[in-house]
Amino acid sequence: MSGFDKREQGFESKFAHDENLEFKAAARRNKLLGLWLAGLMNKSEAEAAAYAKEVIIADFEEVGDEDVFRKLRADADAAELDITDHQIRKKMGELTEEARAQVRSES
Repeated sequence: MSGFDKREQGFESKFAHDENLEFKAAARRNKLLGLWLAGLMNKSEAEAAAYAKEVIIADFEEVGDEDVFRKLRADADAAELDITDHQIRKKMGELTEEARAQVRSES
């Protein structure tokens, strides 16, 4: 294997590793978002865990974060929570960073 091939293989491995970490971080972020909103809706621990799974699953509807945002927005509205779009998006950003840090510390 030439030096170029080894280097290419190294880049491919790093890319795959980084994508895997990002996938795990997104799932972790969605779980944290679900637990956060469940807390605001005064759900029990079991209900909060189930709701967090719903938020994780919602992320598979389309590429990007809009599917998760729509779920959180609709559920907050249904629960008559006084929360703005900005607050939800801000929490999404905060928990994205927290989830990435958690995933990095575990790997």
